Amino acid sequence: MLPRPSGRQAALSVAVLVAANLPLLRAWTLHFGATEAELDAELPGDDLLEDAGLVATRAVTIDAAPEDVWRWVVQLGQGRGGFYSYDWLENLVGCDVQSAQTIEERWQQLSPGDLVHLHPRVALEVAEVAPARALVLRSVPDPDQPPAPYEYTWAFALRRSRGGTTRLVVRERYGYRSGWSAAVAEPTAALSFVMTEKMLRGIRDRAERTV
Repeated sequence: MLPRPSGRQAALSVAVLVAANLPLLRAWTLHFGATEAELDAELPGDDLLEDAGLVATRAVTIDAAPEDVWRWVVQLGQGRGGFYSYDWLENLVGCDVQSAQTIEERWQQLSPGDLVHLHPRVALEVAEVAPARALVLRSVPDPDQPPAPYEYTWAFALRRSRGGTTRLVVRERYGYRSGWSAAVAEPTAALSFVMTEKMLRGIRDRAERTV
């Protein structure tokens, strides 16, 4: 009979197993739901940060036309339609978000230069709007805040697929500004995976329910 491992040995084994699989886990969270073609594709907003230190591309198939999916995407934002994710988590840090369950005409218009708030004191600027095709947001310097450790773009690309469905591809790009930028961007991207996975499902479920 083999000797039973001690608690310390078992914990060490688990730690080694987790460490060995971290690269695979990281790749899975950064590429969740995306095809190889989507990972390799150039998307709107890529040119705003050509030398990104970290890129996350995630996607979902939605059984609705791009025009129907777009109506949910365009109303994203704090003080608007929310993010269709874990509102309670966002509100723990004061975001004051309530994800919409209906399409609101008052939130259906965005133009380049508009601000989309993530938090009452944090906003991204609209860089590109192409109805039913793409929405690109980017970070902007805040003169009242210290410089951020990285530049950031957040792109939503809608592609018509077979059978009238839509591929919604969401890409985040982090442009590092210093040697320690990765230390901030990596955990941010990990948390973003949790919120984005829920957001993709939230948009999907709402769009499919309302077509």
